[in-house]
Amino acid sequence: MTAAEWPGIDALNGLLPAHGPRFVVQDEALLADGLHYETRIATQGRIATRPENWHDLFNALVWARYPAIKSALNARQCLHVAAMGPQRRNRAQQALTQFDECGVIVRVADPRLLPLWDGHHWHALFAAQAARWQDGGIGVAAVIGHALMEQALVPGRRLVGRCVVVHGADDAACVARVAAALAAGEILDDPLQLRPLPLAGVPGWQPRQDDAFYAEAGYFRPLREGRTYPAPLR
Repeated sequence: MTAAEWPGIDALNGLLPAHGPRFVVQDEALLADGLHYETRIATQGRIATRPENWHDLFNALVWARYPAIKSALNARQCLHVAAMGPQRRNRAQQALTQFDECGVIVRVADPRLLPLWDGHHWHALFAAQAARWQDGGIGVAAVIGHALMEQALVPGRRLVGRCVVVHGADDAACVARVAAALAAGEILDDPLQLRPLPLAGVPGWQPRQDDAFYAEAGYFRPLREGRTYPAPLR
C-alpha cells in the first residue's frame, strides 16, 4: 500500500468503528490537560497522535484493525494507573506495554510444537517443522505491536515478537479470545508470561535460513535456567 502523502487525522478516524475513541493531534494544548495518555483515552475518548510519525501511524492502524484488543489494553492500563499513580509502573503494566509495543498473537493447532518453542529449540521449531508453518499447524494470527512494525522499516533488522499463544486454527477466533482474556484480566500480569519469538526464523521470512543461521545464539537465544511459560489460551 502506498500513498502520496501522510494520512491526516480525519483519514485515520475514518478507519475506526463508528463508536469508540478517536485520534486527535498531540500538541501542547492537548498535553496541557495533564492527563496520562491512557487515562485520556478512557475518560475522553481521545488518542493523542503525532502527525507524520511512523510509530503513531502504526499505532493508529492497529487501533483500526484490532479495536477490541486496543480497548482492552487501555482498560487494563487504566486500572493499574489508578492503583499505582501516573509515575509508577508495576509488572503487569510492563507486560501490557510490551505486548502493545511488540506483541504478536500466535495460534498453535498442533500442541506437539509447544515444547519445541518453550525449550527454545529454534532449529527444530522452524527448520525441522517448516511444513507446519505452511499447513496451519502453527502461525501468526496477528501482529499487535506498533513498535515492532516501526522496527521493520529498518532493512535487515531482526525482530523479536512478544507472544500470547492461543490453541486454535482460526485467526479471527484466536484474536477474539485474546481480547476477551485481556478484558477479563486473565493474562499479562508479568512480562515473563510473554513468549519470545525470533520472527526472522519463521520459514520464508527471509532468504537465508540455513543451519548456521539458526545457530546464531545472539538472536536465537537459548532458554534461561528456570524459565517457564504459561499454557496457551483455549
